[in-house]
Amino acid sequence: MGKYEWLLYVALAGLAWGTYVPIIFFGGSELTVTGPDRPPTPSGRFMSILCVGGAYFVIGVLLPLLMFATGWLGVKWSDVNFGATGLTFASLAGVAGAVGAICVIFATSAAVAAGKGLVPPNPNAYKIYIAPLIFGLAPVINVLVSIIWHPKTGSAFHFGIEHLPGWKLWVGIVLVGVGAALVLLSKEEAEVPQPRAQATPAVVAAAPESPQVAPEAKP
Repeated sequence: MGKYEWLLYVALAGLAWGTYVPIIFFGGSELTVTGPDRPPTPSGRFMSILCVGGAYFVIGVLLPLLMFATGWLGVKWSDVNFGATGLTFASLAGVAGAVGAICVIFATSAAVAAGKGLVPPNPNAYKIYIAPLIFGLAPVINVLVSIIWHPKTGSAFHFGIEHLPGWKLWVGIVLVGVGAALVLLSKEEAEVPQPRAQATPAVVAAAPESPQVAPEAKP
């Protein structure tokens, strides 16, 4: 596992982030009180954000504190460099993750509202594009940032093009983005209920009447 252990964590991260969008959308929908006399409100969406924050708190705050307190897996306070740069950028990463989660929630809500305004109404018309766009755009941004930003100790804002990857990496990234977008788009389209085809009354063509032949007069 030493050589390929990182691939396991990559697969788990992809699984977690890949299921995040449909899970958070369904959770927010279930937390929203609806009814014939109650228009949709953002309360359920904000409640889902609160639930996400609670999960972050348990996994990202309480669990690390427990590990530091018990020394589990070799985690020790003495091994941490409490520098301002590290604390700032690590916190910014948390901010980026939280902002992304909030944007996903509001993107789904706005997409559903826009779809309901179509004629005929189709709440899933725009929602199917959210996940493909996010997961197609994210790797492109990640690669561009990683190519030009090379932070080092004492120089957090070190920019420059030092080592350009080969063409295979570029092609692979493009194919991954295209493939993920196509797979997600196809999956979401399959879940959209198709309108029922209206049965057209069968038109039975009347057979042409055979001409009446007058009997021949006998002499």
